[in-house]
Amino acid sequence: MKSPDFAQRIAQLRKEYNLTQSELGKQLGVSNRAVSKWENGISNPQIEIIYQICKMYGKDLDYFFEDSLEAEKEKEKKGKSMPTIRELYKIGRGPSSSHTMGPEKASFIFKEKYPEADSFKAILYGSLARTGKGHMTDFSIIETMKPKKCEVEFDYTTTDLPHPNTLDIIGYKDGKEIGRLRFLSLGGGQIKIDGEELHENKNLYPLHSFDEIKKYCEEHEMRLWQYVEMIEGKKIFDFVLEIWNQMQKSVKEGISKTGVIPGRLGVQKKANHLYNQHHIDETTETRENRMVASFAFAVGEENACGETIVTAPTCGASGVVPAVMCYYKKKRNFTDEEIVHALETAALIGNLVKTNASISGAECGCQAEIGTACAMASAGLAELLGMSLSQIEYAAEIAIEHHLGLTCDPIYGLVQIPCIERNAVAAMRAINAVNLANFLTDTRKISFDLVVDTMYETGKDLSKLYKETAEGGLSKLYK
Repeated sequence: MKSPDFAQRIAQLRKEYNLTQSELGKQLGVSNRAVSKWENGISNPQIEIIYQICKMYGKDLDYFFEDSLEAEKEKEKKGKSMPTIRELYKIGRGPSSSHTMGPEKASFIFKEKYPEADSFKAILYGSLARTGKGHMTDFSIIETMKPKKCEVEFDYTTTDLPHPNTLDIIGYKDGKEIGRLRFLSLGGGQIKIDGEELHENKNLYPLHSFDEIKKYCEEHEMRLWQYVEMIEGKKIFDFVLEIWNQMQKSVKEGISKTGVIPGRLGVQKKANHLYNQHHIDETTETRENRMVASFAFAVGEENACGETIVTAPTCGASGVVPAVMCYYKKKRNFTDEEIVHALETAALIGNLVKTNASISGAECGCQAEIGTACAMASAGLAELLGMSLSQIEYAAEIAIEHHLGLTCDPIYGLVQIPCIERNAVAAMRAINAVNLANFLTDTRKISFDLVVDTMYETGKDLSKLYKETAEGGLSKLYK
């Protein structure tokens, strides 16, 4: 047995199930130091422990004793396929795609499946339980199930879960249970029934890495948006145009409103104030930052109030892409057609992250949401400015790289602090990333695909306290 390969397998299995070394050690009756030694190739567990691991996680001995983990990864890659971007951009109500839109969709599916039920019960686990009140998860489910009664229970103790955003829905008739389903809310409003294939998952894209897509586009002299339209068909333009119209509407609505955002924090709306602050000696750079930030605040505030926005890629990160696109339309008079092509490019970037990593804050922290949104905005803007494929890639890579490790710690579980302001910062950072890429692309060392893999690994290693549980960081220390 080759110790390095074995060490990789132990580490991969632990991260696959979102466990710390201490948690895995506790399950196996050993110390976290023992697990650390296995993963570093210093020692190997006894065969009895290996049998125990196989039994617990549904693996056979070949998993640990095959010569090459890379061969297994390659096999997994060949089976991958990306879904339509219609599954990334969704028009819906905030404040959270994973905690509001996802559970709402799950409730609708269950209600349709069991029309004879006269009452329902939903049990929320993990992040859904811990931040469900702030995200209005219970309200969303109860409203969807009306006029029939639905009880919502918050389970804070169960830890053996297939995903941090897990919920069970149970149907009753005359007091007796007639059906039960477990749903996983994967982020961006996407849900999956546990044990079944992804609901509404239309796999279209045969290539699932930026490197592969870039090579294809270069060989066929295509832009990224042309690749999207080739795969999705010409009708995707009309869909993305609808998305763009809603983004503009969200910005316009948010800019026009003042007052306080609902919730115990009493956060004052800032978009209108930012937008209307004019100074005689204001520099061009300051004005750009103010305008971009005001647009991002506008969408973030609309989302926090439960108004209609576009997931880009999620509700919590929905302000970044519209802020950059709306500002550059205003600044450079880009046409709607040009903006749609930019949004198609942005969606491809978001889809790559969603396929190869995660866009869920509950799974990988805010780096997965805001980091991805920043990368989408950077790539979209680079397309608008007619930059090369390598420059588009570098802009998106910079955006994710400099959000690595970003935690998701919403105070009181509300998508307000630090979420809204974070959208504004990421929108400004997206523009900076494009500026850097314009000058430094030829000197770069890190590929987009590599930084996506890194983000996923980082997310898996993050403590659950910093993954949308409202148990760590600002959410813990704010009084």
